[in-house]
Amino acid sequence: MATVTFKGNPITLLGNEVKVGDKAPNFTVLANDLSEVTLNDTKGQVRLISSVPSLDTGVCDAETRRFNEEANSLGNVKILTVSVDLPFAQKRWCAAAGIENVQTLSDHRDLSFGEAFGVAIQELRLLTRAVFVVDSSDTVVYVEYVSEATNHPNYEAALEAARNAK
Repeated sequence: MATVTFKGNPITLLGNEVKVGDKAPNFTVLANDLSEVTLNDTKGQVRLISSVPSLDTGVCDAETRRFNEEANSLGNVKILTVSVDLPFAQKRWCAAAGIENVQTLSDHRDLSFGEAFGVAIQELRLLTRAVFVVDSSDTVVYVEYVSEATNHPNYEAALEAARNAK
């Protein structure tokens, strides 16, 4: 498993670490309208999936805004941001932040995404910060488990991987 800290303290990640070349695992999360969303719902598309602890924190807010701003330069890439924030809170946050190019999804119900992608933090029941790019054939082509969950991801590397994925 990836070694990750949260505010300098080691954390335990639940689930399986995802690696480049793996088939992306399916998951079931909730959209802001409480409908279920799975990886299969975006089959045939390139996806940039951002996992964050909470949209109500500075780094998560900035990260989601950055991916929202970059969305138009990525062409036909679906951007998903997953957290355990309640769908209602995600909807409110998106409206306040003017987020239109990123779909926020809630994993609060059963940590399906968190365990499938190895980002569920056992000690906090939050998701650690990570970025995955999944190509149109559901192969993982980019992975970053951010080593300190309160730090920003490598935006340029993730965006480049999304641009190059087919």
